Amino acid sequence: MRTSFLILLISIVLISCKTADFAIKNDANAEFKSIVVDTLFQDKISIRAVLIDANKIWFAADKGRFGFFNLDNNQKFESKIIKDSLKLEFRSNAKTKKHIFILNVGNPALLYQISKDGKETKLVYQENHEKVFFDSMQFWNDKEGIAMGDPIADCLNVIITRDGGNSWNKVSSDKLPKVMDGEAAFAASNTNIIIKGNHTWIVSGGKKSRVFYSPDKGNSWKVYDTPIVQGKSMTGIFTADFYDAQTGFVAGGDYEVRNQNFSNKAITADGGKTWKLIAENQGFGYASCVQYVPESNGKGLVTVGFSGIYYSSDGGTSWKQFSTDSTLNTIRFIDNHTAIAAGQNKMIRISFK
Repeated sequence: MRTSFLILLISIVLISCKTADFAIKNDANAEFKSIVVDTLFQDKISIRAVLIDANKIWFAADKGRFGFFNLDNNQKFESKIIKDSLKLEFRSNAKTKKHIFILNVGNPALLYQISKDGKETKLVYQENHEKVFFDSMQFWNDKEGIAMGDPIADCLNVIITRDGGNSWNKVSSDKLPKVMDGEAAFAASNTNIIIKGNHTWIVSGGKKSRVFYSPDKGNSWKVYDTPIVQGKSMTGIFTADFYDAQTGFVAGGDYEVRNQNFSNKAITADGGKTWKLIAENQGFGYASCVQYVPESNGKGLVTVGFSGIYYSSDGGTSWKQFSTDSTLNTIRFIDNHTAIAAGQNKMIRISFK
């Protein structure tokens, strides 16, 4: 009798644990119904790159400006880099444990290393060329990082650091796939480069729109075609994200026909080797940034851009519009229900409900 009771008690406990575990997982993957927006700051500024560093939201912006918003005390720190009479525009930023890095888009390319309090800046890379235009920058770890830009010759312009960002070296063209005529990239939201572990993807656009893939932190590369709209200078992939090493999403479209919501979004389930168009004639048009919702099993996606803020709970098959705000360029998640977005003249916090 006592043995039967113990077996019954253990069964009840196990079932309860499984039910509780299922409830937690279900809650983590619960579909968002609405958003609440909190404006962190407003200013006459254009921001296309943000990153989360503990309690600070770092931004890179136009007119040589960079800085951070401190979520603990709700204070904004902003600084400006002045070099000769250059009009610097920083559209890429990245971080290590010790430093923040920002990168100018145009000629000359200027890459700065910044102290975590924002007060010390050091130029660690400069490139002068009439065609130089950097689009994105990311780090694999505290020692190794990568930045990429439009082609100067017959390949994408890729530079890599292996010493924590103190020095950067250009990857020789014989180690990179050749670009097609009219193929380049768009510095829309610092999401041209996506890193998951040692896996790296770079997306291109223009007259040809493809995905460049490296399995070994930039030492070797392959390139794969996509069905995203291409053929004109302002068409192609503007943004990408991967949930893990296999599941990814690319978006963009035709910047000159920004309402076009077909041939502008695609998914992969094999690490970028093959891509399939999704949600044709549904959801958003041109998008400048896409991000997976953390802890969503690759089902939650959010985009910002010309069409506003859109959300998918089923991996991109269907979409719901949460806002018509067309001024946002870039977005990053702090946790599985809170994101920071920025763009023209503001930075906001979005709470997903």
